[in-house]
Amino acid sequence: MVDHARARKLAERIKVLVAEALERAVKDPDLGFVTITDVRVTPDLQNATIFYTVFGSDEDKKRSGEIIERNRGIVRREVGRGLSIRLTPTIEFIADAVPETAAHITELLAEAHRRDEQVHKVAEGKSYAGEENPYKEPRKVSDDDLDEDSAAEDEE
Repeated sequence: MVDHARARKLAERIKVLVAEALERAVKDPDLGFVTITDVRVTPDLQNATIFYTVFGSDEDKKRSGEIIERNRGIVRREVGRGLSIRLTPTIEFIADAVPETAAHITELLAEAHRRDEQVHKVAEGKSYAGEENPYKEPRKVSDDDLDEDSAAEDEE
């Protein structure tokens, strides 16, 4: 039976344990400022995918990724010690692309905003080519029309 709630709780615990292991157990001075952004554990609790980001240049990110991969066994050992389950899940580290994607989306939104401002500047002082609202509107029913309809029904 699959317990998704237990997998989520275990993922949160692994996130904390991995962060502590990278801070304490990995004794490499070249390891950059690493942030564990997310951990996903399979429902059978056998595999954990750990997403991380590294603050710095592309070179720093590459170097930190290599250090993390070299020390994956040490990190898994520390995770196993901190968990209270029978089998320690295998771990896989994946560099998280969310910050770069978010920055790209922010740039696209800023560009769209600039273009909207240009369109509004061009549209200032201009008028519509035809009517302001070229669509046919349904006929509005007023109170007078309702009174006439009820009077006509009374006559019949």
